[in-house]
Amino acid sequence: MPTTLSPAPTGLPRLGQQLLPVLYQHRLVATGQLHRMLTPHTHRPVYLRRVLNQLRGLGLVDCTTRRAGRMGGAELLWFVTPRGADIVEASREVTGRAYRISPETAASQLQEHTLTVVETGLAFTTWSQALGDECGPLDWEPELVHRVRDGENRLGEDALLIPDAVLRYTRTTPTGRRLLTYFLEIDRATMQVGRLGRKLTSYARYATYVPAPLPGHRSPTTVAGREAWRDRYPAVPRLLIVLTGASNAVLSRRIEDLRALAAADTRVRRTPQLAVGITTLEQLKSHGPFAPIVTPLLGDPTAGDILLSVPPADVISSANQVVQ
Repeated sequence: MPTTLSPAPTGLPRLGQQLLPVLYQHRLVATGQLHRMLTPHTHRPVYLRRVLNQLRGLGLVDCTTRRAGRMGGAELLWFVTPRGADIVEASREVTGRAYRISPETAASQLQEHTLTVVETGLAFTTWSQALGDECGPLDWEPELVHRVRDGENRLGEDALLIPDAVLRYTRTTPTGRRLLTYFLEIDRATMQVGRLGRKLTSYARYATYVPAPLPGHRSPTTVAGREAWRDRYPAVPRLLIVLTGASNAVLSRRIEDLRALAAADTRVRRTPQLAVGITTLEQLKSHGPFAPIVTPLLGDPTAGDILLSVPPADVISSANQVVQ
């Protein structure tokens, strides 16, 4: 990163100021996704395209075309340039990230997975508006790293848990408000079910993981003997596995396979504080996150909304009391 940050251009429209942190955080976003995210009140994204081209002319964003062919012409995908990233990081509006997308990565086969993560977050934001809840374009963050180093995995990639995204959603009901935090795991039917099952073990491990203090090191934010998640979240994040990329019949079999793997996994079975549900992206978009569309990973598959059934440690206010 350069030692002297590029100054932010003056006279940038409000939409341009919104676009930069969104593109920085979500890395690669299609024009249509940006339209639904930031200008849903307009029929066509004419002004959005004008502002994107203005930002491109200033050297703050760039674009590539989508690898997967779409009818009606090539779809443009947008990302911030190094100069645009410098400006966002200097503003401190969003959490800084070591990873920056390059033009080569933007044009690579990682496109579809990145866009599907954005599409999943968009389903939550769209339904939050319809339900009177709160979940905006910056309320989910992709690939946040969580360290999990216990006696079983001191070395190797299993020492890191990296959800596809962490999403925060404020749910408003007649009885109060709750800050729901989700780990999102997106499966486009390209990963072996067994590998996805092993990731379930990592999530269960994180739910109970208590860091061991390093000799000679003491973190001012970490309390000895308590779980690592308490330093980041009000409650253990719920895990929502979102399936897409295949027929309904294939996805249904995939759900059953995941439930069978979980039932055979001792670690997952013995971690009741981790609520896990499975749904499809199409159901999430069509019916919303609180419709009866989520299948619990364990137990009765018709048990109801597993993602709201855990103890309400994440209540931020109720009809009679505000929790400080």
